[in-house]
Amino acid sequence: MAIVYDKEQGIFSLHTRNSTYQMKVDGYGYLLHLYYGKKINTFMDYMLPYYDRGFSGNPYDAGEDRTYSLDVLPQEFPVLGTGDYRSCALKVREENGCCGCDLRYAGHEILDGKYALDGLPASYSEQAQTLEIKLKDERTGMGVTLLYGVLEDCDVIARSARVENAGKAKLYLEKAASVCLDFLYGDYDVLAFYGRHAMERNVQRTAVSHGRQVFGSSRGASSHQYNPFVVLAQQEATERTGECYGAAFVYSGNFCAEVEKDQFDQTRFLMGLSEEQFSYPLKPGSFFCAPEVVLSYSPQGINQLSHNFHHCVQEHICRGKYKNQVRPVLVNSWEACYFNFDGEALVRLAEQAAELGVELLVLDDGWFGHRDDDNSSLGDWEVNEEKLGCSLGELSERVHQNGLKFGIWIEPEMISEDSDLYRLYPEWALQIPGKKPVRARNQLVLDFSNPQVVEYIFGKISDVLQQGKVDYVKWDMNRSLADIYSGNAEEQGRASYDYMLGVYRLLELLTAKFPDILWEGCCGGGGRFDMGMLYYTPQIWCSDNTDAADRVRIQYGTSFGYPLSSIGAHVSAVPNHQTGRSISLSARGIVAMTGAFGYELDFGELIEEEKEEVKRQIKVYHQIAPLLVSGKYYRLSNPAREEYGAWMVVDAERMNALLSIVMLDIHGNMPVIYVRLDGLDAGKKYKEQTSGKVYTGEALMACGLPVPLQKGDYQACQMIFEAVEDEQDGKSGNANCR
Repeated sequence: MAIVYDKEQGIFSLHTRNSTYQMKVDGYGYLLHLYYGKKINTFMDYMLPYYDRGFSGNPYDAGEDRTYSLDVLPQEFPVLGTGDYRSCALKVREENGCCGCDLRYAGHEILDGKYALDGLPASYSEQAQTLEIKLKDERTGMGVTLLYGVLEDCDVIARSARVENAGKAKLYLEKAASVCLDFLYGDYDVLAFYGRHAMERNVQRTAVSHGRQVFGSSRGASSHQYNPFVVLAQQEATERTGECYGAAFVYSGNFCAEVEKDQFDQTRFLMGLSEEQFSYPLKPGSFFCAPEVVLSYSPQGINQLSHNFHHCVQEHICRGKYKNQVRPVLVNSWEACYFNFDGEALVRLAEQAAELGVELLVLDDGWFGHRDDDNSSLGDWEVNEEKLGCSLGELSERVHQNGLKFGIWIEPEMISEDSDLYRLYPEWALQIPGKKPVRARNQLVLDFSNPQVVEYIFGKISDVLQQGKVDYVKWDMNRSLADIYSGNAEEQGRASYDYMLGVYRLLELLTAKFPDILWEGCCGGGGRFDMGMLYYTPQIWCSDNTDAADRVRIQYGTSFGYPLSSIGAHVSAVPNHQTGRSISLSARGIVAMTGAFGYELDFGELIEEEKEEVKRQIKVYHQIAPLLVSGKYYRLSNPAREEYGAWMVVDAERMNALLSIVMLDIHGNMPVIYVRLDGLDAGKKYKEQTSGKVYTGEALMACGLPVPLQKGDYQACQMIFEAVEDEQDGKSGNANCR
């Protein structure tokens, strides 16, 4: 059994394949956290510390026992008002302004299958088990049901909380975290993934010190600035060794992650909704669902932790026909022609793409309303047939006649002031009455907390998608939220959360109605790269920055929590449109083949030699694509600190592997760089496809391969290995670099 309850001890044990999570209902009815780590079959309540600590208060029930204090004890769901002065998971305000509740155990239930959340994305599995623990505050009547979903196969424990007002007075949720992890001792580092538009998910590793370290977003999206994925690792932990814990928020809006080291060197980790502009009203009889957090533990370093999350995303987050499928090689029209196109230009691009082996043409921004730049028409989802010179159905048919699939770009959450929709319904935009709005890209945000707005946009987008065969849709969001005021909301403290529920409602409606469409998420690139979006869209545009050197670093950071199949990655033109940097077509292809592969350029501007290289890349991609979908990914270098980026993917049977290396810096008379491979079978021999050299898996992992020194910027290598039988060890071979 994945979930075991010992009634005599009041102890719950949650077991995955390699980990155990344990907690206890104590004699006062408080739910205390006992343990999270390597799989064990013993009770860990002997670890709880009981001492008389100065200025750490005691519950009234404890009487004269000054050794019992919630300010010291590890807890499952700490709340404000119990004498625990550390960060809390739940803060509740009463109508008179009081903030204080006292949650005690009120029962539990163990269920087969994985819990689901009403209106929210969440992990799923028929083989999982669910534990529901009910807590109650007798004074206010507030109840909290803690939800634990145990996914044994990927060493994941999912957490959520359902808050219900069973009292007689209105309550306000001022803070609602989904998970708390308390560690009694240990020195940890926290890995956070910070960035900015066009340079997302840089890795920052810092020691957990006394005080609070806070990461999050108040932008209305999970953001380019901080990703809702955090790793807590022992300070000595590496990619291959040491204990580490990961937490991913299955939510695409405002979030907060906190790490706190307290006065007694205990560490507390919290993840949940941001407190900023959050004051959710709970009328008597109403309830609130906190978004899910996915937890995982690895005793074998950070790379194994990544494997756990990759498996979870692919098997228990992503849905639909494409979740485990190789994605079509696409060309996106954006960097090829921006807003300057007509139907004939797009058909020419499709014809050129077909000759090279591309499988999907994506029509990006500019096909609707009177949109010839980014200053108008958002909200007017009517095809501009005058600009195209044909209907969308006719364009789709002509693209399909060339053997390509057809896709379009949409930005359904936004509205332009210069639009028919805004002129008709200005109150549908998020705006504070009497205040001039904050613009971004000269656009406003539709009030998706209003169900009427969601239904209207659903109807309009559906009409477009039914005008012709559409195989792919890119869903974009190109500004952060500001001026959050909903004319539909009785109280504004719920508007941001309800906005995300509206976004998820539209995504659910569209993906259910059009299940054969490949959906790709986007928010100015990687501003909403999270598991909440991956529940609806199996891939996300990783970054608006297509520069290959920058992408090595961006995709490196992304790989810690998200699988390669989820990473949209394209080859673009040079000089690069974001950086002005020029990198060889071969190197650009190698970098882009670390994800859902495609192109973002005008094929008509390529010379014959470049066209042949594109054909070669697509052929190679089709060979390695199954690896990218289902293989295990290994980071072999840290490109933020080293002069090169190196990574590899190995299939489950350890029969086939792909190694990629890109030189990021070059110096005179450089020392030789040796790259150690990983994930192979030490007892097997592997033949490198291009050179024909044969190596032992043992040698490749113990000693590695020398990367040949070559002059020129951004030299790149791509090596494909296949396990072979009855061949002698080859002599040391050089990597095949282009």
